[in-house]
Amino acid sequence: MGRSKETSNKKEVRKQKEKNRKDKEKKRLERRESSRDGNNLDDMIAYVDEYGNITSTPPDLTLRKKVNAEDIEISIPKNRVSEVEETIRKGIVSFFNDSKGYGFIKDMATQESIFVHINGLLDSIKENNKVTFEVVKGPKGLNAVNVKIDRT
Repeated sequence: MGRSKETSNKKEVRKQKEKNRKDKEKKRLERRESSRDGNNLDDMIAYVDEYGNITSTPPDLTLRKKVNAEDIEISIPKNRVSEVEETIRKGIVSFFNDSKGYGFIKDMATQESIFVHINGLLDSIKENNKVTFEVVKGPKGLNAVNVKIDRT
């Protein structure tokens, strides 16, 4: 048989593949060595101290405070009196448009203008009427509901 006919291009491709394989093996060995040097999981762990700051040292378990499960309050305690905001307010209708079905009430206590819609009315109202109402938080601000004329 005759000699194999290997062209120079084939030799270059084979040499390049061999070089790439050796480079890949070299990088794999370097990564393995660097992980032994300290880039392991213990070096990547961070701890949070009692004040919420991130530290690299674990907390001292001897300084841990003992918490009694009965002392934890999840909701408002029944034995304490919470401050209840007065829900019924008084005000004067500063503007009301019957055809569009909305208007504004000026609160007597805070002097703020509160939106009122016809769906929140119990009585029919006009401008300058004294009214009582409740306030709820709407998508664009405070809304007056349960609006009725103040007869006092």
